[in-house]
Amino acid sequence: MEKKIMYSAAQPSGKLTIGNYVGAISNWVRLQKEYDCFFAIADMHAITVRQEPQELRRRTLELAALYIACGLEPEACSLYVQSQVSAHAELAWVLNTITYVGEMERMTQFKDKSRQHADNINMGLMDYPVLMAADILLYQAEYVPVGIDQKQHVEITRDIAGRFNNRYGATFTVPEPLIMKSGAKIMSLQEPEKKMSKSDENPNAVVFLSDDKDTVIRKFKRAVTDSDNCVRAGEDKPGITNLLTIYSVFQGCTVEAAEKEFAGKGYGEFKLAVGETVADALAPIQAEEARLLSDKAYLNGVLASGAERAFKAARKTLSKVYRKIGFYRGE
Repeated sequence: MEKKIMYSAAQPSGKLTIGNYVGAISNWVRLQKEYDCFFAIADMHAITVRQEPQELRRRTLELAALYIACGLEPEACSLYVQSQVSAHAELAWVLNTITYVGEMERMTQFKDKSRQHADNINMGLMDYPVLMAADILLYQAEYVPVGIDQKQHVEITRDIAGRFNNRYGATFTVPEPLIMKSGAKIMSLQEPEKKMSKSDENPNAVVFLSDDKDTVIRKFKRAVTDSDNCVRAGEDKPGITNLLTIYSVFQGCTVEAAEKEFAGKGYGEFKLAVGETVADALAPIQAEEARLLSDKAYLNGVLASGAERAFKAARKTLSKVYRKIGFYRGE
């Protein structure tokens, strides 16, 4: 029986957080066995914000190494760099012609990034969701694993796919969002009402996958809690609930089990335990990433192989699209 197709991607812009790991990468590792997976390093998306070319190249390779260190298996999935498969840009151009300006202006990410980068509100920022739609639709992906805050991008992809199919006949699989429930949203350590973000200006709010043990423990010791001193989850305790979620994910237990483990214990002891648990989980990932980065020939081979597999699948869809819209192919 053929596996269903799944697509996901992440930008090589800035260091990844434990939120990225819990909400995305750890799920990819599990899902690569169940689905035919395409995982892209989305460098084309990254340049909607100004990038230093040399840094972008370095981070692209680092992200590939990190993915593999976290457990992605190059033999079990297609891991590749987005810009190495030109069909992404080609399909995005076609999809632009059936996407409306008003739809793009209403996208939450465009509004947010326009505020953050007011000096560089470029067409790429607005057109970002169309390229994302092209990413997904190229591979006839049935599922896209996303956090709740990314669901809007899958919805616009569904709208664009449906519109194209209605106009030109059945062409694209209309994808479904695959919302990850457990630990799907890791919050800021300093403002637990907000999602943890790699672009947060407060370094104590974010735990990066590259943070050493001392740094991880220090950040958790400084995490915002409350004056109750009772380790339990609840809407009235966002800080403690976030720490319990993080602990349960990295310890491999339920939040309820974590509550029982720390019943009657103080916040200081609890925060130290969370920090040590996270740091111990990150150490082997960091060691494996460093080992992989010392073997660039291997990484280049993995990405070339992944791009070749992605190219074949993408070309099949793009050729179909070009026929449907009437592009002359010399036949």
